[in-house]
Amino acid sequence: MGCVCIPSKALLHVASVIDEVSHMAALGVDFGAPKVNIDMLRGHKEKVISKLTGGLGAMAKMRKVTIVRGYGAFVGANHVEVEETSGTGQDKTGSKKVVAFKKCIIAAGSQAVRLPFMPNDPRVVDSTGALALKEVPKRMLILGGGIIGLEMGTVYSTLGARLDVVEMLDGLMQGADRDLVKIWQKMNAPRFDNIMLKTKTVAAEATPEGIKVTFAPAEEGVKVPEPQVYDLVLQAVGRTPNGKKIAADKAGVAVTDRGFINVDIQMRSNVPHIFAIGDIVGQPMLAHKAVHEAHVAAEVIAGELQGNKELASAAFNARVIPSVAYTDPEVAWVGLTEDQAKAQGIKVKKGLFPWNASGRAIANGRDEGVTKLLFDDSPEAHGHGKILGGGMVGTHAGDMIGEVALAIEMGADAIDIGKTIHPHPTLGESIGMAAEIAHGSCTDVPPARK
Repeated sequence: MGCVCIPSKALLHVASVIDEVSHMAALGVDFGAPKVNIDMLRGHKEKVISKLTGGLGAMAKMRKVTIVRGYGAFVGANHVEVEETSGTGQDKTGSKKVVAFKKCIIAAGSQAVRLPFMPNDPRVVDSTGALALKEVPKRMLILGGGIIGLEMGTVYSTLGARLDVVEMLDGLMQGADRDLVKIWQKMNAPRFDNIMLKTKTVAAEATPEGIKVTFAPAEEGVKVPEPQVYDLVLQAVGRTPNGKKIAADKAGVAVTDRGFINVDIQMRSNVPHIFAIGDIVGQPMLAHKAVHEAHVAAEVIAGELQGNKELASAAFNARVIPSVAYTDPEVAWVGLTEDQAKAQGIKVKKGLFPWNASGRAIANGRDEGVTKLLFDDSPEAHGHGKILGGGMVGTHAGDMIGEVALAIEMGADAIDIGKTIHPHPTLGESIGMAAEIAHGSCTDVPPARK
């Protein structure tokens, strides 16, 4: 929470306000150019982290949970040794503490992948380093076209940096449908000088002028630029689990070659009294997945210790896990995507509602978005297929995708969603209208051509 999720959203909120204010001049309200105090902005981010971590500490105390801070490693099947730390960083105090346990939940997370040829230089950072916000570079390179890099790029771009992004695959924000990403990319084109797709980074050198980076084509026929010099390089090419950093073998816990810990639906490892949750048990590496996994592990443990069969039978059986890119506009999706349906030969009925038909989106001056729902259209569905997935691009998409996830979990069909009365005028009613389009009963858009 304190490393990426919350601090990045604190900065993205500031960036969003700056961007929104800049658009107001065209509406007759001109605030002038913003004056950014980078030290105060960094302080705001730290206050947000402090408030949340302090709140967690208080809740732990209320529940009589003892917090031991430091680097932990197993020294046996029922003991963990902790090298204690202090201060605001991770400075070791030199003291160690051994903690005994009957049951254990491993939540050691993951760390950013560091490319081996990248120089050890303060101008080369991972997501945590980028969040330190030491200064705003003139030119910034994002290695990897995934969500984390694009979110941080949004912040730095709004603060004044010019962006380049390099991605080995054929598109940014892999996992989301291409039609949604296309809308995002059109809106964000002014942020970028170069979007280098099907391109890999092969070398980097620290020079007085900056980090000199060399590129090469990932496929034949792809043209790449000459070596470029950047003031800041963000490595966002993925994350690797910390399974090999906790001496799990000393507890008998099996760790894969990649550092993952395999678990069952109760989050139990191969050692019956040791559980694991979060990034360390596999994709997707998302905090909201980890929280639900942790609830399952805690319930199972509590049930076993208390002799409560209902708690002890808890299992992680979520049908879907939503994904959100907190960029501007936001991109959110859950369940089956249209690209996946095509690749897997799954017949779906699509309801696509354009936000340029949404009164609220038009009033907000942000009608570039769309909401898309996919329903089972197999012969077995008999025209009343349940919802299989959905996605949207637009402001506050991440705040609305939960309704689509709930609809999938509940097995709703287009009529269930369309007949649910959504408040007007809201962006959320686009979900109901997308369902109506799939059903063929939407009156808020022109009739479909026959």
